[in-house]
This record gives sequence, structure tokens and C-alpha cells, in this order.
Amino acid sequence: MFKSGDMAVYPAHGVGKIEAIEQKKIGGDEQAFYVMKIVDSGMVVMIPTKGKSTGLRNIIPPEEVEKVYDILREKDVVITTQPWNQRYRDYMQKIKTGSVYEIASVLRDLNILSSDKALSFGERKMMDTARTLLVKEISIANKTKEDQVEMDLDNIFPS
Repeated sequence: MFKSGDMAVYPAHGVGKIEAIEQKKIGGDEQAFYVMKIVDSGMVVMIPTKGKSTGLRNIIPPEEVEKVYDILREKDVVITTQPWNQRYRDYMQKIKTGSVYEIASVLRDLNILSSDKALSFGERKMMDTARTLLVKEISIANKTKEDQVEMDLDNIFPS
């Protein structure tokens, strides 16, 4: 259960702040919703407070950040050969889980792949999305500036 003012992660949207908890009447039933403002886009979403399918989760604790960096640093990764559109779907599913570890694996895999061949437009956009999601969450978890996290990622994935 989250309360107003809490920071949380909403899958595929990223980090947001719970601004309020509101009651709405849906189909004759009264339901409670989190009103969440996504930090990166400013978009406001309403998420039901009941049910596990929402995927809303806490920001990772600072001690978990190094695990994320470990995933990003892995180089002995076998990327299966498959058409780009199938790979895109697979990676999108990982991003939609909202798991910071799955998102890190997507960013790592796409960076490895980009060193071998040109990525499609969709893959480049997905790589940017994964990077943005990680930067926001890691900076909040570590209470550091996003610029510092960006520099950390640039050290892991030099251009």
C-alpha cells in the first residue's frame, strides 16, 4: 500500500510520485485509485489500488543498485539470432514487467547488439527508453543526480 507523496515505479512508464488516492465510481462500484504523476513525462495516471496486475512497485533500495550495474557490465551474453521484430517484442515484454533487472538486461543486450550491427529505429528508441527508466530509478534509489548515473552508464557503455 502506497501513500500520498511516495515514489514508486509503474511498469513501462517509469518512476512517479503518488499525488493522491481518490475514490471513483466505476460500473456502480466504488474503487480506490492512486493518482500518480510520472516524473519523466509529467503524465498523470490512475492506478487501481487493488489487484496485483497493476505492477506498481517500490523504488529499489540503494543496496540493489550494484546488482543492476553488474547486469549492465556482463559481457559474456549470448544474444539469440532472431528477426529484429521478434527481438523487439521480447524486449518490450521485459520492459513491461517493470523489473529493473529485466530493463537492465534489455539495455545491456541492445548495447552489445549495437556494437555488431546497426539497430532498427524501434530498437534505438527502446534502448533510449530502457536507459531513461534506469537513470530515473537509480538516481532516486542512490539519492544522486541523474547526470552522475548517466556518466556511470557512459563508462559501462562507451560510445
